[in-house]
Amino acid sequence: MGTQEAQKGGNGTQGGRGGVRGARCIALIGPFASGKTTLLEAILARTGGISRPGTIAAKSTVGDASPEAREHAMSVGLNVADVNFLDETFTFIDCPGSVEFAHEGALALPACDAAVVVCEPDPKRVPALQIILKQLEDMGLPHLLFLNKIDSCSTHVRDIIPSLQPASAKPLVLRQIPIWENGIATGFIDLASERAYVYREHAESEIIELPSAVAPREKEARFQMLEKLADYDDALMEQLLSDIPPPNDQVFKDLRQELRDGLICPVLLGSAEHGNGILRLLKALRHEAPTVADTARRLKLENTKSAAYVFKTMHTKAGGKLSYVRVLTGDIPDSATVIGRDGKDERAAGIFSIRGEETQKRGPAKAGDTVALGRLESVQAGDTITTSKGGGINQIMRAQPPEAVVAIGLGLKDRKDEVKLSAAVAKLVEEDPSLTVEHNGELHQILLHGQGEMHLRVALERLQRKYGIEVNREKRKIPYKETIKSGTDVHARHKKQSGGHGQFGDVKITITPLPRGSGIQFNETITGGAIPKNYIPSVEIGVRDFLEEGPLGFPVVDVGVTLTDGSFHAVDSSDMAFRQAGRLAMSDGLPKCSPVLLEPVMAVAITIPSEANARINGIISQRRGHILGFDGREGWPGWDVIQAHIPASEMDSLIVDLRSATAGVGSYTAAFDHLAELTGRLKDQVLLENRAAA
Repeated sequence: MGTQEAQKGGNGTQGGRGGVRGARCIALIGPFASGKTTLLEAILARTGGISRPGTIAAKSTVGDASPEAREHAMSVGLNVADVNFLDETFTFIDCPGSVEFAHEGALALPACDAAVVVCEPDPKRVPALQIILKQLEDMGLPHLLFLNKIDSCSTHVRDIIPSLQPASAKPLVLRQIPIWENGIATGFIDLASERAYVYREHAESEIIELPSAVAPREKEARFQMLEKLADYDDALMEQLLSDIPPPNDQVFKDLRQELRDGLICPVLLGSAEHGNGILRLLKALRHEAPTVADTARRLKLENTKSAAYVFKTMHTKAGGKLSYVRVLTGDIPDSATVIGRDGKDERAAGIFSIRGEETQKRGPAKAGDTVALGRLESVQAGDTITTSKGGGINQIMRAQPPEAVVAIGLGLKDRKDEVKLSAAVAKLVEEDPSLTVEHNGELHQILLHGQGEMHLRVALERLQRKYGIEVNREKRKIPYKETIKSGTDVHARHKKQSGGHGQFGDVKITITPLPRGSGIQFNETITGGAIPKNYIPSVEIGVRDFLEEGPLGFPVVDVGVTLTDGSFHAVDSSDMAFRQAGRLAMSDGLPKCSPVLLEPVMAVAITIPSEANARINGIISQRRGHILGFDGREGWPGWDVIQAHIPASEMDSLIVDLRSATAGVGSYTAAFDHLAELTGRLKDQVLLENRAAA
């Protein structure tokens, strides 16, 4: 770089060249629309990776290059890019901010050395920020906070940091303070080096004399920073108590060690859109972020000769399947044979560098490198692989996909595409495990489950673009049932004579309602050989045949049927005749038993910030829900979990309302709980729609 700031800034421990300690991998993560992709552009521009930063509006960014990301102006997948900074290589992985696509980032985080959490200076973003910070804290990933859009901040940073602190279990340690002129942040003071800088548009900041008007605030803020560092350094605490100014080298050493140990979350300032604060962020990462060797130790792989973590699967039109991996120990030579989670040997069809949507063939990969390996068919995202013969290495714990919150039916426009659709959807799910596909035989529907409306929309767009399959989007069918309220006795006879052997089956049955959840129960009390034993199973088959679709048009549940009597013909009786007699008896008798319609009711656990409680209670009531109770979310200060029963027919757009009422952070899990009787206008509407569909 050779810039004034790069030459003079930062008195931390100097790192060796990239070849000595390996490339470092840094995740860019943060709430939706916080500016992560713009920050990646600013980093690429500042390090010479691109001549000028692109913009999302102009659809010219290195990241978000897929047609779906361009169309919706948002990250719908990971963006990966390497940069070189002061002779060291960094790989940045820009993770989607939307909760609907967050699982992509969750899969990538374990093998990163550190994370830069990009956040706006807005206290309203605390719940969204808390979700991200909790995730990083739980996995022990060192992280710092980049307070973006400082140019548009209207609140003092000294007030913003305390308002953001509830989102973090680790102390937020302010590393910089802004220099304000007429209400605009024109520069900053680095509290570790005690240097002042003035911002330059899309250029490195310039060192200036410390403004006298800001000096008292700088002293106060620096002391607050040192106090937090001293909580983990007794020597520094003694110096502060004795009014001895600590040397800058010691301050940088504490910042580096406490970040790597996960004790603090440093906070830096800047504006990705204007390229401000980028160089200081890069220098902080260069001096203070862990190395790949530190990450291998954190993942308990330091004694493994060869280990790499697979964080993404991509199916391409030309090159087939690509597995994105971070090499943690050892190296991966050309045409390497790797062993995955299942113990299978597979030869990689090439090693590729990654930048956005582009890949380019390259040579061997060493510890620290992030690359793509070609055509490892049995390897999945979340697998830890090795080139060591015999395999058997520790598997890094993979992030489990969140439970789906919305589903749609996939209706083929051309039935010939059914096999093609299954193969294509399987590839979509392999690329994005937070999608799931269900072939529901009861409803005769293929269901695609996902994390939200946009998540499913993007999946269908990819299905058409990559695989040429266009589907009709169908509303998810509800598995209604029916039962009876009263019982009856029925006598039915199936008799048919058409020359030769005829058909004869004669049965008497008793139909009774059963308690909810009992299912279908068939019994017989035949005495004296009124019906031969070998025909009784056929009667049961006929009964169950009819109960697959009762008088109201839905499967029947919770009914008891007892075969009490009947007669047979020595020549004309057969299994088929008694099967038909059983079915005829149910057809005659069940409509007389006061049939009722049942709807499935779900047990729902809704997770929300506590402040949204009243709004969510209203949403539940509007959906015919019944609130069972609520409690604080364990380990999540300021969050509640509401338990409720909600009919399945009211669940389809629940996630939309929840996220609308909670600034995008509300979610839920649901499971079938019971069947409840549906009456009145809603029942009539369901029956009318079912008849029309039939």
